[in-house]
Amino acid sequence: MRSRHQVSATVARLHWRDTGTPTPDSVARRLRAEGVEPYAWSNGPGDRYPVHAHGYEKLLMCAAGSITFFVGPDQTAVELRPGDGFVLPAGVEHSAVVGPDGCTCLEGHG
Repeated sequence: MRSRHQVSATVARLHWRDTGTPTPDSVARRLRAEGVEPYAWSNGPGDRYPVHAHGYEKLLMCAAGSITFFVGPDQTAVELRPGDGFVLPAGVEHSAVVGPDGCTCLEGHG
């Protein structure tokens, strides 16, 4: 069962449902509950991803640090901190900037 609300016309938020602090293991469990098999990735402070799109739906959650995505034609800012996540539909252009403490995120493809 997905717990979501729309952030913009293209992005739905995933909400943290546990009472504990998010960890890579607990975020992985949360994404598995959404029906995807997650994998983790990390980036250093200030790292950037240029505008790009994927040919698949992406479910993504932050486990540590922070990252801000800029999504869709209006470049809606979606800031993720531990436990925050979103669903990015296939083909939606986005870019990202990693926060000052770096980030660890987990994602899976729908």
